Amino acid sequence: MAQRRLTDFFAHRRPGPRAALSRTKPTWGTPSSAKPAPHVRVPNSGGRRKRARLPDDPACNEPTRDEPAPPARRKLKLTADVVPGPGSAEAPSSPEHSSLSKKTKKVALSAGQLPRLAPQEDKVPSKITFSEFKSCLKRARELGARVQELKASAQRNDAGEPSALEANGHSSRPSEEKAPAYQRFHALAQPGPPGLVLPYKYQVLAEMFCSMDTIVGMLFNRLETVTFAKVKKGVQDMMRKRFEERNVGQIKTVYPASYRFRQERNVPTFKDDVKRSDYQLTIEPLLDQEDGNTATQLTASHLLQRRQVFSQNLVERVREHHRVFLASLSPPMVVPEDQLTRWHPRFNVDEVPDIEPAELPQPPTTEKLATAQDVLARARSLMSPRMEKALSDLALRRAEPSSPLSFSPALPATPPPTPPAPLKGVSQDLLERIRAKEMQKQLAQMTRRPEQEQRLQRLERLPELARVLRSIFVSERKPALTMEVACARMVSSYHVAMSPGEMEKHVQLLSELLPDWLSLHRIRMDTYVKLDKAADLAGVTERLARLTRAEEVL
Repeated sequence: MAQRRLTDFFAHRRPGPRAALSRTKPTWGTPSSAKPAPHVRVPNSGGRRKRARLPDDPACNEPTRDEPAPPARRKLKLTADVVPGPGSAEAPSSPEHSSLSKKTKKVALSAGQLPRLAPQEDKVPSKITFSEFKSCLKRARELGARVQELKASAQRNDAGEPSALEANGHSSRPSEEKAPAYQRFHALAQPGPPGLVLPYKYQVLAEMFCSMDTIVGMLFNRLETVTFAKVKKGVQDMMRKRFEERNVGQIKTVYPASYRFRQERNVPTFKDDVKRSDYQLTIEPLLDQEDGNTATQLTASHLLQRRQVFSQNLVERVREHHRVFLASLSPPMVVPEDQLTRWHPRFNVDEVPDIEPAELPQPPTTEKLATAQDVLARARSLMSPRMEKALSDLALRRAEPSSPLSFSPALPATPPPTPPAPLKGVSQDLLERIRAKEMQKQLAQMTRRPEQEQRLQRLERLPELARVLRSIFVSERKPALTMEVACARMVSSYHVAMSPGEMEKHVQLLSELLPDWLSLHRIRMDTYVKLDKAADLAGVTERLARLTRAEEVL
């Protein structure tokens, strides 16, 4: 085979004028609506011919056409008629043209074919039935009428007229929000044995009084004028709660002899928003005078004594509401105040009415005559005494029929409802005896001392402790055990955590109540416990239950 020369290769690869025209770099313009853009040769400015790169798209290798080249910047005309359909004659058969036509179809669909597809979507059958549409329309009309009624009622309220909803007994405003549970059931969550527990709002008021007394004492001992603004800031910083003049009025109602309130001006202030000429509420503590000597310092003993007096006054207020509640029961109950140790079980302490705030001194109002009506009102006060008396008598006669009626104080809690009729088959005497027995039990519970309450709690634990102690003696197989060993075994076996000292008190009470079943023997430095294992345990527990019931009635 003859070897080819290098010159033959260049002779075959040297492009002619027609081949150069066919290898020109394609111009990527905007796709035309009818024909693809022809390839245009870009002349080289350096005079040398540069080899044009062949694009990867095989659509660019199509033969050129004789039409003139389109302009470089051609506007894209996106109309529904320009995009060729799949069955049109101009639709290319190659996959490249099909992909390009798909993209063009998407743009054309978003631009021009949305109005054409809208009527087709309307022809789709709706899934909403006629009854549902009718109910929705009815509901919309009702809501519209409700809105119009609320607007009209709001306009009437602004004008001072009662609305139609309020006239029917249904207020348009939402009812007052309920207090949180930790306030409504505050008395039930108190630790320790039950006693004369104060409501939550009363305890908060007592804490406010303690904080206020502390701030007032500090300022008073420094011979500084005590104003409400200073006390308010200090109390709010201490308690992290709002402290207003209403709370000061409540403190004055509970403890009237605690402070003296006055409205004074020319009090030195270091604030820009308060002028020196403005009136301010000043607070002065009232101290006890002993032997004619006035105390000049509010000491710690004074603070402690004042807190105790304030707490006693709060308890006395709750006692008054409790007394009213006992009188409203059927049959009514009367408990001596010196024997009352806890509230009635049905008396809801946290629903006691709030304390009404006392009236505090207000700054004097300066009369300013700004209008002609004020001048005429001032001139009426200059009339003769006889005419003024006649007008006042006339005003009193007109005000007598419309004088407000005095309302009785609301009860703190509603009494339990009485049955409308006695039970069938039960005599009225039996019901009366049951009520009397229940009242006697509640009376004993309210007058029980703390020592009796502690003894009753121990009595309730004794039946279970008796079973535990007997099982310990059976497992040990000994006729007697030391007090330390027996108490240690009972503490580890009882389901309630208890100290050995407290368990020893239970064992001593058990030997006191049942000396024939359990006995204690003191030998030298130790105390031994001896148990009768042959006795019937059921009879022992029954005797303990009877003793517990007898203690509850006492």
